[in-house]
Amino acid sequence: MVEAAGGVPLAAPTPKKTFLDLKTMDTISQQFGLYWPNFIAQVILFVIVYFVLRKYAFRPIVTMLEERRRRIEEGQLNAERIKKQLAEAQAKYEEILARANAESQRLIEEVRQSGDRLAEQKRQQAIAEAEQIMTKARESIEQERERTMVELKRDFGRLVVEVTEKVTKKALTPEDQQRINEEALRDLAA
Repeated sequence: MVEAAGGVPLAAPTPKKTFLDLKTMDTISQQFGLYWPNFIAQVILFVIVYFVLRKYAFRPIVTMLEERRRRIEEGQLNAERIKKQLAEAQAKYEEILARANAESQRLIEEVRQSGDRLAEQKRQQAIAEAEQIMTKARESIEQERERTMVELKRDFGRLVVEVTEKVTKKALTPEDQQRINEEALRDLAA
């Protein structure tokens, strides 16, 4: 022990402690079972495995998922296009029906105006002609609508089967195609 002038003993200077000195690190590594050469080797192996997986596994998987997403988007676009075509056909049908109704109303009005001047027989004949035109127009509209609906259903069924085959990546049997077509048409009708 060192004494100061006057005989008072001085305490020995204590060494400064750093946050993590080697002895503390050695104690911590022993407590957790950390063996530095193994730890460094594991880190190196992890980095190597990560880069190998990144090059040979992650990219193909991401590419496959992106292709699948693109196919699903195409299927959705096709379905939207079919819905749009169906809406256009419906609008066309309603327009034709409205024109036919307007034409029939116009003819009926003409008949009424001339009915006052013509004899009862001429008036009945004109009304019959107007109704016949209306009936023919409705029949024509109905035939056009049925033809359009059959065409749209066929196209819709074909597109649903194509999209299903692309998404599932397997060929569908005729029974599967028929079942899918019927389900899609029921959903479309609803």
